[in-house]
Amino acid sequence: MTTQQAFARYLIARKGLQPVTVNGYISSMRRFTRQLGERPTHAEAERFVEDLYLSNYSYSHKMNTVLALEQYLAFIGAPTRFGRQKKPRPIIKDTLTEGEVARLLYASRTIRQKAIVALLSYSGIRNFELCTLRVRNVLFTQNAVRIVCGKGLKDGVSEITPECTQILIEYLQAFPREPDDFLFTTLIRGNPLAMCDVRKIVRVLARTARVTKRVYPHLFRHSLTSNMLLRGADIISLRNQLRHTLLETTLHYANSIIFVERNRYQKFAPSYV
Repeated sequence: MTTQQAFARYLIARKGLQPVTVNGYISSMRRFTRQLGERPTHAEAERFVEDLYLSNYSYSHKMNTVLALEQYLAFIGAPTRFGRQKKPRPIIKDTLTEGEVARLLYASRTIRQKAIVALLSYSGIRNFELCTLRVRNVLFTQNAVRIVCGKGLKDGVSEITPECTQILIEYLQAFPREPDDFLFTTLIRGNPLAMCDVRKIVRVLARTARVTKRVYPHLFRHSLTSNMLLRGADIISLRNQLRHTLLETTLHYANSIIFVERNRYQKFAPSYV
């Protein structure tokens, strides 16, 4: 058994982590062991974290790498805990307008592409939730999708429009599936989609549709939020759609979208002239 395989077994059997988390930690482990070797000293690990924190990598990349390193050090019998940088609260910008989402749907060359973009756009589900969604969890008569073991291992339901439901029906007519099958799979081998597959699909489609913004799967969740708020959605409805546990999470989401605040001002600003 390789060190990587043994680490994966440790994460699953000893720590009880979910496969999506284990895969992320294994990916991080491959990166830092190339630099540090398989048995880094505490001083080497600390210098690595220092350099990482001083780098321009995203906050999530830094934290995920540090968490993976802590788990790995515990695995090799040298447990330690590093400090945590304060999480930044950036303004969410460059979300997709309704027109840009429509262009992406129109530019889809296959019903499979169109179904993936429609589901991301209308439901706001996360990338890994789309990849693990099974046919039985599409509630066609209710215009909704049931998410099983989503973020934080929580189950929930996200609404979709009748138009989105119709696109999914047309997709399943072209790509028949059994109820227990994954809704989306790779075309050749029929394996479940990986998150990198979805990122590639939407990136290529954005070029085809000539959308100049950086398009990635989670942007559709941000865009659904901003477009619903611009249409006047209340914060409770938005929280239910996004399946946030805390209302504060949804409030931060709403307050960090720059165009929503601008739209609210234009709506309520007094008229002096």
